Amino acid sequence: MNRNNQTQIIGVAGCGAMGLPMAERLADAGFEVWGYDVRPAAEFDAFAARMIAEPGAFAARVDTVISVVRDRRQTMDLCFDDQALFAATEAPKTLVVSSTLSPRILPEIAARLPDGAALLDAPMSGAPARAADGTLTFMVGGPDDAVAALMPAFRAMGGAIHHLGATGTGMTCKVINTFCGGTGGAAVRKALAAADRLGLEADRLLDVMRTSSGNTWYGDNLDRISWAAEGYDPANTIGILEKDVQAFLDAVAGDPAVGVDDLADAVLGVVRGLEPLER
Repeated sequence: MNRNNQTQIIGVAGCGAMGLPMAERLADAGFEVWGYDVRPAAEFDAFAARMIAEPGAFAARVDTVISVVRDRRQTMDLCFDDQALFAATEAPKTLVVSSTLSPRILPEIAARLPDGAALLDAPMSGAPARAADGTLTFMVGGPDDAVAALMPAFRAMGGAIHHLGATGTGMTCKVINTFCGGTGGAAVRKALAAADRLGLEADRLLDVMRTSSGNTWYGDNLDRISWAAEGYDPANTIGILEKDVQAFLDAVAGDPAVGVDDLADAVLGVVRGLEPLER
């Protein structure tokens, strides 16, 4: 392929609940976009023709990889170990980490990238519904020129793009934001349980909270969030929320000035005890 072509070819690695609609919005906007996932291409319906099954072929085909895999281990496997996209003979030139991870992992990733490769962190917020709408919020860290080159792609996938500074600032913002979101979600689930026990209709409570001091992203969008009624399972989206709160804790570990351990432990305790929500 022509690596000097100014039109970037984008690969989305991890075409799950978030990655697949992100890739679809890029395709709708006219980008040449390819997908990679460990699952068979046949599982991706209309996008199946854009899936590349072999990691080396995927790495050679794309200029930029947007990584939307689940966690730290999958990120390292994708980039350097099992699938080893950035250890390939013809490796992509840019890595965009859109998974929510501790920002402490980014220097390790940067150190293992090939010489000259750019690293951006661009985690997103909004859940699958906004990924499908192309209205995600992206929190971006990275060099000005690399971010500018990818800004049209971010705009195809998102409604609010925040370039916060150097590599690492996007991930730092995301884990803090997710801690607030997770705390709010845990509080809403406890509030709904209290409403049930005290004889108040849940929908009436939520209506009031949306227009008062109790409003939260989770409570305001309960009917739009695909995973909102899930109980805790390490493999589902509530399990991802647990992982994201732990990423925040890793980011602030050893800093007594932040002092969130007790609050975070309480949030994690609620998250791990969640049963499916019946409404």
